Amino acid sequence: MDSGVPPGPSRQRLAAAGRIPLAVVVVDGDGLVSHWSTGARRLFGHSKDEAVGQPATDLMPVAGALAAEERGVAHGTYDTGDGGGPELHGRGSYATAGRAALSERGRDRLDVVWWAYPLIGPGPGRHLVLAADAAQFKGDDADGRADTRRISPAFALHTEFPDAEVLARRLPDILPNMGPAESSRIVAQVLELGYPVLEFSHHDRVPVTPDWGVPRRPAGRGGLTDPVDEDGNPRRRAAPRPELDLEYAAVRERLEFLNEVSGRIGSSLDLARTIREVTSAAVPRFTDFAGTHLRAAVLAGEGFPDGPPDVTTVWHRVWVEHNDEPGRWDDTVPVGEAIAFPEHTPFFQCMVTGEPVLIPRLSEEAGDRISAEFEKRDLRPLINHRSMLLVPLKARDVVLGFMVLMRRPDRQPFDDMDRTTGAELAARAGLVLDNARMYTYQENVAETLQDSMLPQVPPHMAGCDIATRYLPGARLGRIGGDWFDAVKLPGSRTALVVGDVMGHGLNSAAMMGQLRTAVQTMATMEMPPAQLLRNLDDLAQRLGELYLATCLYAVYDPIRSELQIANAGHIPPVLVHAEDGRAEVLDLPTGAPIGVGGVAFETATVKVGPGDRLVLCTDGLVEVRGADIGDGLAALCASAAHPAASMDHACDTIIRALNTREGRKDDVALLMARLNGIPDRDVAEFHLALDPREVARARRLVRGQLLDWELPAAVETAQLMVSELVTNAVKHARSRRVGLRLVRTDALLCEVIDDEPAPAALLNAGRDDEFGRGLRVVSTLAREWGSSSSAGGKTVWFEQALARKVRTRSNGS
Repeated sequence: MDSGVPPGPSRQRLAAAGRIPLAVVVVDGDGLVSHWSTGARRLFGHSKDEAVGQPATDLMPVAGALAAEERGVAHGTYDTGDGGGPELHGRGSYATAGRAALSERGRDRLDVVWWAYPLIGPGPGRHLVLAADAAQFKGDDADGRADTRRISPAFALHTEFPDAEVLARRLPDILPNMGPAESSRIVAQVLELGYPVLEFSHHDRVPVTPDWGVPRRPAGRGGLTDPVDEDGNPRRRAAPRPELDLEYAAVRERLEFLNEVSGRIGSSLDLARTIREVTSAAVPRFTDFAGTHLRAAVLAGEGFPDGPPDVTTVWHRVWVEHNDEPGRWDDTVPVGEAIAFPEHTPFFQCMVTGEPVLIPRLSEEAGDRISAEFEKRDLRPLINHRSMLLVPLKARDVVLGFMVLMRRPDRQPFDDMDRTTGAELAARAGLVLDNARMYTYQENVAETLQDSMLPQVPPHMAGCDIATRYLPGARLGRIGGDWFDAVKLPGSRTALVVGDVMGHGLNSAAMMGQLRTAVQTMATMEMPPAQLLRNLDDLAQRLGELYLATCLYAVYDPIRSELQIANAGHIPPVLVHAEDGRAEVLDLPTGAPIGVGGVAFETATVKVGPGDRLVLCTDGLVEVRGADIGDGLAALCASAAHPAASMDHACDTIIRALNTREGRKDDVALLMARLNGIPDRDVAEFHLALDPREVARARRLVRGQLLDWELPAAVETAQLMVSELVTNAVKHARSRRVGLRLVRTDALLCEVIDDEPAPAALLNAGRDDEFGRGLRVVSTLAREWGSSSSAGGKTVWFEQALARKVRTRSNGS
């Protein structure tokens, strides 16, 4: 660097003297050290951990620079013979400089020159102190030293030296380990207050530039230390080149930045959080504005995008980070906006080529041209005169998104090294982003599968009310094999099921779907609970040896007020008695899990009363690692017995009471049924002979019963459907009797029972056929209908919707 002194030996000596190792210290408003560089450690002997937070005057001979501000007056100046440093106009503060000796026990006397700058603006730093060892300056005298009494620290405008702009740009290198935002703020004040110089006379000043003292690899060696002779003394080597040291510092700064960013991003597999981390990591250390755009398919979790992007590709601006004034970017580039980028823009070039696009400085003409490509928005105030760098976010050579990076005009524009740094940042971000994308896609697939397999249980069945809850596990790939179900059965009965396939993930969910379908199918065949579990166990063994599950199957008969329950290795249910509020764990025979094979199952019958509540759940709710499952069941009983305003509130009470432990990894399925029963007055049963004349009698019985129930509007339709079903039963039955049952709930249920096991089926009756139209009439008029068969015969049933009673009030009521 040109020192600004005449050529010759004196110039060489002074230039060498101007390049010195510097200690860099930042002192806060309380006089405590907040930044302590490696050079400070080497000069003063204190480590960073020892220095930060300690009074600066205890560590350095700069008491005069800090005391003035504490007294509320302007700083004094060190008398350098020309009136001291320049004033910071309009601020009433001065830079100070000085020279002092420092003596500490166990160390040689230290001769220190220093410069101190008052800092104004945001941030904890209130003084910047630069210090150096005056004894290091080489001279031409006999003992190899200059007359250090002639050396004084001083200030000068950096424009007084040749290559002033280069000098100003390299000033941030004096502040190692500081980000661009902090160093730029300090540099601006340093340049205004005066550049640090060494003054050898009233006319000779040498600008102080940092000597990093970076050890280099000796030629032909791979070590990182200076070469030494056989006695351990340093060998003489060529003088270091300043530009190489500065380049090393720049590279080190970028590596530290990338290392820091890599540590910050990827802490989560959440796609939105990953984007925020990537975008925020770049501001303000690397750029002043960062905006991240993702392809719509990536953001929606639809899998890997097909093909390269084009003008029709929709991009979403998912996050924006900047250090401009708040709100400046919000209206023009809002977060969440969906946009297709025009073809003749650098954004389109980046996303199509998959390569970084660098524009060192956007001229007004270029900025106006880019802005004109976007309708209804003026980008010119935001992009003109700024430096722009666009970097693609890629994975497996496919562009998933891109980042827009911009620096303000007063900041060093992006260069080729920044382009390399930005590309590396984007490469690391793209990898993390793709991992998050794949996880989001797999999670969406898993959750879709889980949701499709979990039933939509109606809240009201014949004689019972039902409420359910399902909580997925908190682990990666959080779906599992827990399920519940409620199946409508003939005779106003309801099958209540809860099961748990062992394991987690897509395989468990798929197994759960197969077993649940099998249970539904066998339930409608009116199998006793023990037989149903026996058949389910056989099916699991045929499907594969990995099919293991627990299952609890209960059939509730609201007319008889009883439960028939069979258990296959599942945790027992809890019954809450409405009469006294007591909750108990039902003592049931426990069989082996489904899939073990060769184990018998038993059916237990439990009498229940109106209003009793049956609670079925999976072990994820009551089982805690390291604790006895009995404690969990006791807690379930206590929470289930707690009074609640509704079934939903009762379920929520249980979830809040038992699902409180942190780190829950298992799924939770909960089914609660309030067993209301059906009173005898709402059930009518009749027996009919195998005589065609009984069809007319059946119509009369239906009419009379519905009128007794005050349902005159339902008579005509019910008579017609009952007539069709009884006609078929009389025609096909083998014994001498046909059963007819009417049940009144929120709908009218009618069942016709005969001993012919062949199920009833819809027929395609032709125009001239006399038979085959009866079930089509029922199918047209009924809300629901069905047929179930067993060894003893079949039941054909239908449900008929009932009109709600509308109560009117007179005007005077």
